[in-house]
Amino acid sequence: MASVFTKIIQREVPGYIVAENDFFIAFLDAFPLTQGHTLVVPKKEVDKIWDLDSKTYAGLMEFAYEVAQTLEKTISCRRVGMAVIGLEVPHVHVHLVPMNQMNDINFSQEKKKFSDEKMKEIQTKIKSQFSKA
Repeated sequence: MASVFTKIIQREVPGYIVAENDFFIAFLDAFPLTQGHTLVVPKKEVDKIWDLDSKTYAGLMEFAYEVAQTLEKTISCRRVGMAVIGLEVPHVHVHLVPMNQMNDINFSQEKKKFSDEKMKEIQTKIKSQFSKA
């Protein structure tokens, strides 16, 4: 059965996509820790990051770098933190979390809930700057 991320990639379920190329996609986390919390995902469905071949792993990190650079330019934050946890969805994903304090990347904290309108606003802001990063 396809993961929810594969369903977003295939446009079977909606997602707030901010960047994409032939191999990777980035979209806003539906349950964000902070405004702009983004997931970077390979389009090929693989459960664990260490199961990626080295070329895909390197490509994922390069794409995550580009997305993080864009986040730093568009979301008010001191830095962008990165985490790979992978227990929630059996599809490799890198969390990029705009941070102003250490607790901003604490995954045990209560998640934020933004309106659809706000999520679209954040998506548009990031997406419009991605190619300029």
